[in-house]
Amino acid sequence: MGKMRKKSDLPSKICETCELPFTWRKKWERDWDSVRYCSERCRRSKSKA
Repeated sequence: MGKMRKKSDLPSKICETCELPFTWRKKWERDWDSVRYCSERCRRSKSKA
């Protein structure tokens, strides 16, 4: 098991749909470079924005 980090130490990005910042999550560990949206809702509504 890895070393625990503070949430403020995790990498973050800006969501392309809502333009709000979001931080790294464990489920995005393998494909963090390709993550563009903060949630499934933002991903689905990408064409409406």
